[in-house]
Amino acid sequence: MSKHVSRRTAIAITTTAAAAVATLSLAFVSAASADGAAPRAGQAAAALPSVSGSPEGAFTRIADFYGSYIDAVYDHDGKTADQLRSFYLSAPLRAELKKWEETNHANGVLRAQNVPAQWKVDSTGSGAGKTNATVTLTWGGGDTTRIHVQADLKTKKITSITD
Repeated sequence: MSKHVSRRTAIAITTTAAAAVATLSLAFVSAASADGAAPRAGQAAAALPSVSGSPEGAFTRIADFYGSYIDAVYDHDGKTADQLRSFYLSAPLRAELKKWEETNHANGVLRAQNVPAQWKVDSTGSGAGKTNATVTLTWGGGDTTRIHVQADLKTKKITSITD
């Protein structure tokens, strides 16, 4: 009986060790995949990225819009990009963007003719019924553009996009 218990213990330890190695390997590979570079010897794998939000927050809506909109434009999905504009942007802003785009021959949401390689949305505070954010767009060569975006706290619609 004692040999049987020892064998079970050995199997349990081996299984646990194999699972730990698999988990660490997955963390190493995932971290390497996230930014394209593997961690250096002796360096711990970085935490996997996460994104969170709330449908109740106007700031989250700004981030949701920019992430989804950039994906749609990147994928050349004009129908989805237009639907996102209709859902997230106020009617007066959509009209303002149309004029801006005719004058500048560029995408008014992105303030550019190209699609950024990366984006980041930072809150710059809320007040007077509005929430404000700065959207930083990073382009292929590493240059950045900052766009100031405002959304209405009550309707959660984006009401202003400016350089």
